[in-house]
Amino acid sequence: MAEIITESASVKTGRSVGQPDSPAGRGSASRSAALRRLLTAKFVIGSTIVLSILLFGIIGPFLTQNPRSINNIGLTPPGTGHLLGTTQIGQDVFAQLAYSTRGSLIVGVAVAAVVLALSAVFGILGAYVGGATDEGFSLLSNVMLVIPGLPLVIVIASYVQNKSVFLVIMVLGLTGWAAGARVLRAQTLSLRNRDYVLACRVAGESTWRIICVEILPNLLPVMSSGFVFGIIGAILAEAGLSYIGIGATGALTWGTMLAGAGNGQALLFGAWWWFAPPGLMIALLGAGLSLINFSIDEVINPKLRTHSTAKLKKVDQRVAAAPVPSVESE
Repeated sequence: MAEIITESASVKTGRSVGQPDSPAGRGSASRSAALRRLLTAKFVIGSTIVLSILLFGIIGPFLTQNPRSINNIGLTPPGTGHLLGTTQIGQDVFAQLAYSTRGSLIVGVAVAAVVLALSAVFGILGAYVGGATDEGFSLLSNVMLVIPGLPLVIVIASYVQNKSVFLVIMVLGLTGWAAGARVLRAQTLSLRNRDYVLACRVAGESTWRIICVEILPNLLPVMSSGFVFGIIGAILAEAGLSYIGIGATGALTWGTMLAGAGNGQALLFGAWWWFAPPGLMIALLGAGLSLINFSIDEVINPKLRTHSTAKLKKVDQRVAAAPVPSVESE
C-alpha cells in the first residue's frame, strides 16, 4: 500500500522515487530555463549581426590597403579597383571603413567597461555599505544625473587641443555612469536584506566576499544589459563628437568618416558610397545590440515573457485535464 501511494505521488510531482528536490537541482533547472529563454530568434539575429561586424573590424584591416594613402582618383564610384569607391582625395573607402570599424568598437567597448565599473562601485558598494558612504555616492550620482552629458562632453573636449582616443573614452565614461549606478543601487538595496546575505554576515564573511559571491551574481543580467546599452550610447556619442569636429584627433572611426564626408560635401557631389557605409554600420550595430538587449530584458523582466507564459498556460491546462490515477484501498 505504501509503495502504491509513493508511486502515485511521484506521478503527480513529476519526480522519480528517491530523487531529492535539492536547491542545487532547482538552481540548475532555473539556469537552463533562463538559457532557453535567452536563445530566442532576436538573440540569434542580433548576435549574428554583432559578430559579423566584430569579425570585419578584426580581420578587415589586415586585408586592405593603407586607409590614409592619397591617389589622384578622387570620388571614384565603387568598382573592381576600389570596392566602395574613393574619397575626394582618392583614399579607399573600404579600407577606411575596416579601420573605422575597429576604432569605433574599441571606443564603444572601452567606454561601456568604464561606465560599468564606475556604476558598480558607486551603486553596489555604496548601497551595501550604507551610511555616509551611500549618502555621498548618491549625492554624486544625483549631481551627475542633473548635469547634461553631451554639453559637458563638448565643453571638456573643446578645451583640449590634441584629443586622443583615450581622452575621448575617459570623458564619455566619466559622464555616463550615473544612471547605471542608480539602477544597481536600487537592486542592491533589495538584495542586502535577503536571508542568505544576512546569514553570511552572521557567519562573519568579509564585505568583499559577500558582494562578489552573494550579491554580484544576482546583478549580472542587469549589468550585462547596461553594458550592451553603454556600447550603443558610446558609439553614437563618439560619432556625434567627431561629426561636429571635437572628436579624437587623427583617429579613424565611423564618426570621423561621416565628418570627412560632410566636410568634403559628399552629399552635394552625389558620393553616397562615402557616407552611406559608416551610417549603415552604425545602424546595423545598433540594431544588433538592441535585439540582444531585448532578449536579455525578457530574461530579467518576467512581464515580457509573453511566449513563455502562453506555453505554461497550455501545460497547466493539459495537466488539469489529465485523469488522476485512483488508488484502491486494500
